[in-house]
Amino acid sequence: MTHDHGAGQGFRERTGSRSQGGRDVCCRGAEQPHTAARHGDRETLVKIGCIGLGDIAQKAYLPVLTAVPGVEPHLQTRTPATLQAVGDAHRVPAEGRHETLDSLLDAGLDAAFVHAPTAVHPQIVERLLDAGVATYVDKPIAYEYAESERLVNLAEERGVSLAVGFNRRFAPGYAQCAEHPRELILMQKNRVGLPEDPRTMILDDFIHVVDTLRFLAPGTVDHTTVRARIVDGLMHHVVLQLSGDGFTAIGMMNRLNGSTEEILEVSGRDTKRQVLNLADIVDHKGQPSVRRRGDWVPVARQRGIEACVHAFLDAVRRGETLSARDALATHELCERVVREAVEQAA
Repeated sequence: MTHDHGAGQGFRERTGSRSQGGRDVCCRGAEQPHTAARHGDRETLVKIGCIGLGDIAQKAYLPVLTAVPGVEPHLQTRTPATLQAVGDAHRVPAEGRHETLDSLLDAGLDAAFVHAPTAVHPQIVERLLDAGVATYVDKPIAYEYAESERLVNLAEERGVSLAVGFNRRFAPGYAQCAEHPRELILMQKNRVGLPEDPRTMILDDFIHVVDTLRFLAPGTVDHTTVRARIVDGLMHHVVLQLSGDGFTAIGMMNRLNGSTEEILEVSGRDTKRQVLNLADIVDHKGQPSVRRRGDWVPVARQRGIEACVHAFLDAVRRGETLSARDALATHELCERVVREAVEQAA
């Protein structure tokens, strides 16, 4: 599989103009962008919708969004009590609170963040794209690859931006690994007592591992191997190996691991870098050198969410297209993992 950082098809600003080039910011490398409060020589106020107000939206995204200058937040959930509580917590006025998607779209959004359950992603994303709203969707785009592909194609046909929230590409510890020799890449993302339906486990969780391996792979992947253990229809563990000229990347997830952990290791040229739980970085070249996350570093920054959000909003302000074509390649590989794992179990 090649790294396809495809260009998008143009992106509509509020003024109606379009950019001529597309790029894949939220599905590409980890720059450290900042969201300006100005566009050209004039102040801009961008209307940003947040659809779905669960834990991820409340704890990770809204604290970032509501701190960005020049953003007018609009919240949408079908649960009135949640809408009131979250709206009050972030001081969102009544006109920025919506119980239906129709009401939200009537507000004239510039962009939207989709944090609703994965099962309803396709219908929400399709409505947003049809309305010309730049869309950032939590991974995955959809549980079925065909649906994900359809939506990526729709975004390109409509000339509307679609980005997928692979925040680990923006996590400082992981982004720095892209600058390290990477002859061997090892990533584990494990949990305790949580075997799950294979498709759900792969698309909702293991997709982070798959995308990180693709992001860090230093060349074209020539060989792919999948091994898994499925018992009574529930996946216990899965291992993915990608290899190419001079490198091997191995990702694994164990749902009966005894502890919850995430470990990334990249090594080459007799050096190794470890990132433990997205926080602590250990460099090995003779003696290990440890860099710990500062006590005051926000979790959203540590996990790459802050930088990913700012990159998306920067593109919205510039009228620049973000393509989800590279993110689709990750979904395609996940589909292969599901298919081969289920075939092995049969």
